[in-house]
Amino acid sequence: MAAEKEIEGAQACLDAFMLAFNARDLVAWEKTFNFPSIRLASNTMVMIDGPGWHKPDLFEKSLGDGWHHSAWERREIIHAGADKVHIDTRFARYRADNSVIGHFDSIYIVTLEEGRWGIKCRSSFAP
Repeated sequence: MAAEKEIEGAQACLDAFMLAFNARDLVAWEKTFNFPSIRLASNTMVMIDGPGWHKPDLFEKSLGDGWHHSAWERREIIHAGADKVHIDTRFARYRADNSVIGHFDSIYIVTLEEGRWGIKCRSSFAP
């Protein structure tokens, strides 16, 4: 594949993103971004300027009743180049008993900046 190394880097970034999110590790989670980063969800665009923007209660609100963890269900490459990868994703949110809260389609744009892969933009149907 023409951009195999780049795809591996972008996918590793998404792995780290989900691992840190589920661990509720705000510092590690923010390290998976390339700032500024954009989030488009619930018909609202938010510019995330840098670390410290997210609030510690992020993991307790708006993730669904009883949210315990999330997991990728799909990660398909749309486009890949030397410094940017577009990924069509679907993730699910789960309760502690593994019952599903919801499934959400998203597109993530992961960029290589200063030698590091990070999430630059994400557009999601998640609330």
